[in-house]
Parts: sequence; structure tokens; C-alpha cells
Amino acid sequence: MTAALGAASVSLAAELTRTSTGEAVQFWVLAVVVVLGALGVVFSPKAVYSALFLAMTMLILAVFYIAQGALFLGVVQIVVYTGAVMMLFLFVLMLIGVDSADSLTEAIRGQRYAAVGLGLGFGVLLIAGIAHATLAVFVGFDTATGGNEAIVKLAQLIFNQYLWAFELTGALLITATLGAMVLAHRPRITKKLTQRDLSVARFRPDSPVPPTPLPASGVFARHNAVDVPARLPDGSPSELSVNKSLGGRRAVEAQDIIVEDTAITSESEDR
Repeated sequence: MTAALGAASVSLAAELTRTSTGEAVQFWVLAVVVVLGALGVVFSPKAVYSALFLAMTMLILAVFYIAQGALFLGVVQIVVYTGAVMMLFLFVLMLIGVDSADSLTEAIRGQRYAAVGLGLGFGVLLIAGIAHATLAVFVGFDTATGGNEAIVKLAQLIFNQYLWAFELTGALLITATLGAMVLAHRPRITKKLTQRDLSVARFRPDSPVPPTPLPASGVFARHNAVDVPARLPDGSPSELSVNKSLGGRRAVEAQDIIVEDTAITSESEDR
């Protein structure tokens, strides 16, 4: 009798832990995609791409939960975590901003077709996971979890006892989103300057910023003190090479050095 019960227990455990071919294929395909998505979150050069990779990773985790029979946990993963990530994504767009030219340029050739193919494949895997979770019957699952009592109690806590807190939190997030939109999207009075416009303005004659770096203090002078002005090609001192805060220090000595250098240069040229 004991041996028969042991054999029955072993066969039941093997039946519960057995993985079907479709579930194994689904796991290995989605496992690769979720690892790539996690790496994309870390190594993406733009915050927008990182948010999209994070949303994809959380959606695939929800598919894993649903495929294992945790339907409520998968739905919460999509509604709460992925919804929060989309809110974070909206905050990133509103506060940081995205150049409109980036969205019109296809950085990688053929990425639109690849995105369509990956979307269709992900949809098929998602439908297969949901169908497997909802149609399959797990032996002993209701006994182990107590049926739907845990889900009913959790729903009562959210929608009965903590209903106002839940609704006020949602209203607070919506208000914060609208505030971010108002603060970030201000009307632009002037045209946004591009790199070409900045370069053209830098080389104009009336530009306050010189097109090339100025010589450092002490260059072509008798010593390299920071309060000694540099010498221009015509021999005159460059006032811009010395900070104005150092103007009162050793000013007389610097002028004497400049005059002496000018006299020596003139004598050498006469000879």
C-alpha cells in the first residue's frame, strides 16, 4: 500500500513538473528577448530607448507569470509596473524633450520591418501564453492556493478599504503629468539654433566670442606668470589673456616688462 502511494505521488509530481514543448520554446525565445531588453536598458545612449526597453522587459515578465498560471500577477505586472514605466517615459519626454528630427530619421536600415516582425512574433507568443494559462487545468492548484479567496480578499482591500487612497494616487499622477507638460512645453519665441547657426555666428566679425582660443597668459613674454599679459603678433600686449581680478597685481611691473621687451625688439629690428 505504501509503495503504491509512493509511486502515485511520484507520478503526480512528474505530471505537475513536466514541461510541454510549446512552453519550453516559449520560455527560451522570451528568455533571450528579455535579457536583450535588460541589456538595452543599461547600454542605450538615449533615455527614450531605455524606457522602451524597460517596458518590453516588464511585459515579457508578465507573459512568464501568465504562462505559469499566475494570471492575476501577470495582469498586475502589466497594469502597475508597465503603466508606471509608461508614466516615467512620459515624464522623460516632457522634461528632457526629444528632437523631432530624431523621430523622422531611420538610424538603422530596415528597422521598421524588423519591428513589425518582432511585434507579430511577440503577439503570437503572448496569445499562446495566455491560452496555455487559461485553458490548461493544473492538478492540485486550487487546493494549494485556497481557490480564489486570496484574489477576492486582495480585490476587497484595493476597491473597498483603500479605494480613496487608490483613486487619489491616480489623480495625483495625472496632475503631475499635466504639470510636467505645462512646465516643459513653453512656446519658443525665437528659432532653435542648430550647430550650423552657432558656427556661423561664431565667425562673424561682431561676435563676442573669438573663433579660435586666445593665447594663455605669459606666452611670448619674459616669464610665465599668470598676471603677465600675452604678446600679440604685432608685439602689443593682449588684455584678454589676463583675468580682470589680477589687473591690480604687479601691473606696473608688467607694463615695465612690456616696454622693455618692446625696446629690445625695436633695437634688434633696427640692427
